[in-house]
Amino acid sequence: MEEGAKKCPKCGSSEGQTKKGVSCAGSRRYFCKACRYKYTPNRKKRACTEEERKEALRLLPPGNSGRAAGKAPGMCRANAYRWAREAEKKSPERWTSPATDTGAFELDELFRFAGRRKGLENGVNAYVMTMTSRFPRQVTGFAVESLIKPRVMQRVVDEAPLAGNYHTDGGTVYLEVDFIGRHRRNIGDNSDTYGIGSVNADLRHRIAGLRRRSRCFFRRLETLRAVLHVFVNAYNRFGEAKRRWRECHPGCGRDFAFCHVNYL
Repeated sequence: MEEGAKKCPKCGSSEGQTKKGVSCAGSRRYFCKACRYKYTPNRKKRACTEEERKEALRLLPPGNSGRAAGKAPGMCRANAYRWAREAEKKSPERWTSPATDTGAFELDELFRFAGRRKGLENGVNAYVMTMTSRFPRQVTGFAVESLIKPRVMQRVVDEAPLAGNYHTDGGTVYLEVDFIGRHRRNIGDNSDTYGIGSVNADLRHRIAGLRRRSRCFFRRLETLRAVLHVFVNAYNRFGEAKRRWRECHPGCGRDFAFCHVNYL
């Protein structure tokens, strides 16, 4: 028995102190039979290296849950999500599309839920509002809120580069948004928003927490924003690389020597 473990820090008893395994960092834990309190007298700090953090951030966006991303460096999912939020704060600027004022942007939103409330299966509503450029196909802005709000869509439009045309579906929320260019609201079909539909499908496919019929979901909206921030930066760089590849290899179609994972 170690010298520091002879006395319980809760009740002060020095009798009935038994070993109770080790912690994840390798520190010896003890159990007090008098008050049934478990404690670790000599804690060891379990610090991850910068390489392990980068590996967790690389695994988080491309279709992996937080548990899977944290398993690589041997940490829990909370650390992987925390590192994603820290990465977002360190680089708040977004890599946006180089489209000019003659381009065309599309706006749409997708629904998911975040967290879980007692008695409700779907937890708190979470809407991801996105805006994409047609060529190259990139995400020029996004926002995450619990409700679809016109002021949020307005902020997404104002922070993105200017475009000559804006295409949306028949949602009434877009009627309250002030577009600098021409706004085309298509109520009949999705012929004007086919591009953003494909991008939103990529988000659902690549980010595990956005998949349908999945038990993997985000606990907080802040985590969802952070994961989207990491993924959108890689997705936009991937879109620009595809454009340059097609210019150098005409007729290549979808045959690329790289994928979006290379840019995470």
